[in-house]
Amino acid sequence: MKLGMFYWPCGHHIAAWRHPDGVADSGGNLPHLIELAQMAERGLFDMFFMADSVSFWRGSLDALSRDAHCAWIEPFTVMGALAQHTTNLGLVCTATSTYEQPFFLARRFASLDIISRGRAGWNLVTTGNESAAQSFGYDEHIEKSVRYRSAREFAHVVRGLWNSWGDDAFVHDKEAGIFFDKDKLQVLEHKGEFYRVRGPLHVPASPQGEPVLVQAGASEDGRALAAETAEVVFGASQTLALAQEFYADVKTRMAAFGRHPDSLKIMPGLSVSVAETHEEAAAKWNVLQDLIDPKTGMELLSERLHYDISGFDVDDYLPAIPIDELGGSRAELIVEMARREKMTIRDLYRHFAGTRGHRHITGSATEVADFMEEWVTERGCDGFNIMPPLFPSGLEDFIELVIPELQRRGLYRTEYTGSTLRENLELPRPPWSARDLKQSA
Repeated sequence: MKLGMFYWPCGHHIAAWRHPDGVADSGGNLPHLIELAQMAERGLFDMFFMADSVSFWRGSLDALSRDAHCAWIEPFTVMGALAQHTTNLGLVCTATSTYEQPFFLARRFASLDIISRGRAGWNLVTTGNESAAQSFGYDEHIEKSVRYRSAREFAHVVRGLWNSWGDDAFVHDKEAGIFFDKDKLQVLEHKGEFYRVRGPLHVPASPQGEPVLVQAGASEDGRALAAETAEVVFGASQTLALAQEFYADVKTRMAAFGRHPDSLKIMPGLSVSVAETHEEAAAKWNVLQDLIDPKTGMELLSERLHYDISGFDVDDYLPAIPIDELGGSRAELIVEMARREKMTIRDLYRHFAGTRGHRHITGSATEVADFMEEWVTERGCDGFNIMPPLFPSGLEDFIELVIPELQRRGLYRTEYTGSTLRENLELPRPPWSARDLKQSA
């Protein structure tokens, strides 16, 4: 199975920064981030995955003042530093297609791919946070269908720029005075609905051909975009049945774009609290759960649902919320889980504040490995993006306890076999020609 290590300041539990072992300044502490990356590499993870937001505002200022996610180093800068302190670990970070320009983004990621010797990946997002618009001078956020339509074109332009140079284009013939073979230069000359980009990209070709393209999103638009362009999908399924439906749907859609199902790895987020025994793991998890500030939990849940629940009793069930008032597919999954599991609002915000809407498992190494094995063998996913609740101890526990159990079962590597992210994920280099963009535009 494939494994990513998903970084979040202090840990994925919202109260991680308050824990006695938490590194409260995690988001701005580069030596700490390097330590985590090197630890993930010792655990033979495929990639270090880093999310991002282009807006400070997520709920009220009072709630923000209690959240460690309010301050962290811009991810692309971090990736450049981590590239110098790791050898095999993939380096994947987020950049939005909604508020970026294709040429600048393509150049940055191509450069990261060069300095990391083929270990870069781009997590393409369309930015769902409405307040992000105000960071870029817009009064209103761009409508969702437009964001996804432009993202599709954006991804194709970026890929076209990444493929500006054919193999062995740079001949460096000193005697003849020829630096590159002009016949191996592909000028994009793109004119589409949203972008006009001539190209080419003045960055040498990557050891892995082009950076790995990662996406998240379970909506209809998200699934369609993933089937056409993604090589790794980061999902948020709560049950095996839902994971299997998502897995089958996205992989089936790929045929329409001439893609093989194995050229896409589906890796849902998984929060893990593990110890030698189930009881010890539960005790560790409960320490974090008891640190959740109720006001913070309620505001976070309201923000994720896109629906204000602050006036309701925390010990009641969620009220009936019209689907069109929810904040997208992730919010719908939260409501479905609350109904299915008969969770009160308190139960729900404690769950969500602890895992940010992703699947959580508490138990021994055997219990965690059993869960992971079932989801992979039953075609619910190809692996997981591991979300330690607390750094660094949560990552250490997973590496020391779960990794050896997965290796014992023959489910996980015992050494890196490739030198690039694409090789370690067992992903082929996707074919590309200028015709691809012209036909899809």
